[in-house]
Amino acid sequence: MYAYWETVPTRWKDNDVYGHVNNAVHYSMMDTVINSWLIRAAGLDVHDGDVIGLCVESHCVYRSSVSFPEPVRVGLRVGHLGRSSVRYELGLFREDGETVVAEGHFVHVFVDRGTRRPAEIPGPLRKAMEELAVTG
Repeated sequence: MYAYWETVPTRWKDNDVYGHVNNAVHYSMMDTVINSWLIRAAGLDVHDGDVIGLCVESHCVYRSSVSFPEPVRVGLRVGHLGRSSVRYELGLFREDGETVVAEGHFVHVFVDRGTRRPAEIPGPLRKAMEELAVTG
């Protein structure tokens, strides 16, 4: 289902007055996992690379709650890969790996760092994305 997994710790400040991780933190976790994968596994140079990925769309559906200090298991896959855009799909799970906390997606459009005009996703980055692509 998900080709890449990362565990994200919750923090004391993530809990809201209702005693569970606030909804905005889910987006932060998704963004963190996507970008750590882009840097570590796909080789994106966020400081000096020719292209950067800009988030143009995001969505999250909340399924169950989680609270500090429980870590969250985040699964990542690529649902659609275009010429200059990619749709990442993510699942956030409780520590047991079975209970879904949230499901969401992010769409990045890759742009030229200087002009901010859409740019083709470079070969090595595209290859890494293809390895996370949903098949069938």
